[in-house]
Amino acid sequence: MTTAKRKPDTLGALKKSGYKIVSVREEMRRNLIARIESGTPLFPGIVGFDDTVIPQIQNAVLAGQDMILLGERGQAKSRIIRGLVDLLDEEIPILAGSEINDHPLAPVSKQARDLVAEQGDDAPVEWIGRDKRYGEKLATPDISIADLVGDVDPIKIAEGRYLSDELAIHYGLIPRSNRGIFCINELPDLAERIQVGLFNLMEERDVQIKGYRVRLFLDVVVVASANPEDYTNRGRIITPLKDRYGAQIRTHYPREAAHEIQIMEAERRTFADTEERMVIPAYIKEIIAEFTALARRHPEINQRSGVSVRVSIANYETVIANALRRALMSHEPKAAPRITDLPFMVASTVGKIELETMEEEREGKVIEELVKKAVLNVFDRYFSPSDFDQLVVAFETGSTIETSAGMPSADYVKTLAKFDGFRDALKKLKVGEDPAVIASAMEFIVEGLHLNRKLNRDSVDGLNRYHV
Repeated sequence: MTTAKRKPDTLGALKKSGYKIVSVREEMRRNLIARIESGTPLFPGIVGFDDTVIPQIQNAVLAGQDMILLGERGQAKSRIIRGLVDLLDEEIPILAGSEINDHPLAPVSKQARDLVAEQGDDAPVEWIGRDKRYGEKLATPDISIADLVGDVDPIKIAEGRYLSDELAIHYGLIPRSNRGIFCINELPDLAERIQVGLFNLMEERDVQIKGYRVRLFLDVVVVASANPEDYTNRGRIITPLKDRYGAQIRTHYPREAAHEIQIMEAERRTFADTEERMVIPAYIKEIIAEFTALARRHPEINQRSGVSVRVSIANYETVIANALRRALMSHEPKAAPRITDLPFMVASTVGKIELETMEEEREGKVIEELVKKAVLNVFDRYFSPSDFDQLVVAFETGSTIETSAGMPSADYVKTLAKFDGFRDALKKLKVGEDPAVIASAMEFIVEGLHLNRKLNRDSVDGLNRYHV
C-alpha cells in the first residue's frame, strides 16, 4: 500500500524539497504550453472562438501580458477570465496565516517577513488551491482605493500601531490575489483616481495609503473586461492605464448558427421530466438562432449594448416550456415546439434588447417582425415554395388549416389525412409518426408558405386560419 507524499509544512522542509520560486506568469505559461502540446482545450465549453479569440489569449499568456477583453454583453468574457484560473497550479505553498499569499521563499508583507525572521526554517507553511488565488470585482463608481488596494485598519491603530506601520494595513482585493489573477469587470466605470492607483500598482508596484507610501512587490496578473463603446469613449479611461495592458482582445457573438445552437443546448436549464418527453425539431432551434442573428443586425435595436446569447438561451427555454405546458394540458406523451409557440418569446426577449426609439409598444412589433423573418429564412433553406404546388391546389378548392398554440396534436394528424402534398415535406424534415412532431412540422410548412405569399392567414385570439 502506497501513501500520498506529504507536502512540506515548514520553510526548512520546503527548501529541502527543492521547490523553486516561479512567478504566476511563468506558471501560467508553463501550464499553457503543456495544454497546447497535449491538445487539451484551453476553455472547454466556449464555442466559436477557436480561430479568433483563443489564439490571442494564448499569445498574451505566452508573452506574460496583462490583458483586457472588449466585447458587448453576453460574449463569455467573464467565463473566459475565470477559465484562466485553470492555468494555475493546483496548489502552491504560502506562509501560514499570510493575508496576501506570501511565498515562503520570498515573502513580501511585513507580517510574513517578521515571521521568517523570528522562526527561520521552522516557519509554518500551508498549501492553497487555485480557487483562492483568484479575485474579481465589478467596477462601480463608488469603489474606493481601499477596496482594491487597502486602507489603515482603525482597530490595529487602536491597539497601538502607528499609521506608518505596514502592519496597520488592511489589504484590499488586489494584494489578497497575490500570486494569482485579479479581474476587474467593466473597467471604464472605475473613477479616474482609482484608475491611477491601479496602474501604479501594475507598473511601479507602489501605492499610497493615508499619505504613506507602501512598496508592494505583488505578483498578480491583472485582467479586465469592458464594453468597447465605453472603453474607446474619450475620457472614460485614462490613457496610461490602457498603455499598461499588454493585450487588447476583441470578443464577438457566434458567427455561425451552429455555434449559437450549440451554446443554447449547453446552457439551457434542463429537467429530467421534460427531457423524457420533449422532441425538438432542428428547424425550431435554427429559427431561434436566426431570430437572435437578425436582432444583432436590426437597425432599430441598439447594437452598442448588444444582443446577448442569453436571448437565444432564454427564448429556447420559453419555447420548450410552452410546448411542455400544451402537452400537459392535452395529456400527450410527447411534446414538440411549434411555430405558434414562438410569440411567447416576447416575455423572454423584452428587457434583453434596447430599442433606439422609445415608441410605446414598438418593442413587441419589432420582435414579431424578427420572428416572421427568422421563420421565412429557415423555411427557405429547407424548401422552395414550388415544392408545395400540389398542396396549394388543395387550398384553392376551399380547404383550410387551423393552428393554435393550444390545439392538440391529434387534430393536426386528422387534418393531415385530408391533404396531399405534406408527406414528402415531412420526410425531408425527418418527421416520424409522433403526432406532436407532425403538428410542429405542419405549422412550419403552412407558415412558411404564408410568408412566401402562397397562403393567406387570418389570426383571431390566437387561432390561425390558413387559406388562399
